[in-house]
Amino acid sequence: MSSRKKVTGVGGIFIKSNNPEKMRDWYAKHLGMIVNEYGSLFEFRDSDNPDQKGYLQWSPFEKNTEYFKPSEKEFMINYRVENIEKLVEEFKENGVLVLDEIESYEYGKFVHIMDEEGNKIELWEPVDSVFTDQYEGKTTK
Repeated sequence: MSSRKKVTGVGGIFIKSNNPEKMRDWYAKHLGMIVNEYGSLFEFRDSDNPDQKGYLQWSPFEKNTEYFKPSEKEFMINYRVENIEKLVEEFKENGVLVLDEIESYEYGKFVHIMDEEGNKIELWEPVDSVFTDQYEGKTTK
């Protein structure tokens, strides 16, 4: 087994909801989460580099979202990863179902895979500085 990191942490927790706006409001009111139009952005520090901020996104999605497809589950987990291109190569070599091509955005690269029990997994190679610049002081800590 390789000693290089693959998954470096949880990047997001996504759940289906009958009313995402009410769900965000409930979590803000009762659990004190700071919410925005997407959910709540949790800020943390990298244990190997405490000056480096990282983020985890919690988001409720509409109950009928297609984003979790082909999974029929009520949730999807996003994992933070390193070197997403190399991971996708390894997945394909080892028969892991890769659902799409890597997509790049200013805040990172994404790809989706399926685990052996039909859970869709989102993998994210983050660019955390984008969130620091955009949401400084507006995160759940």
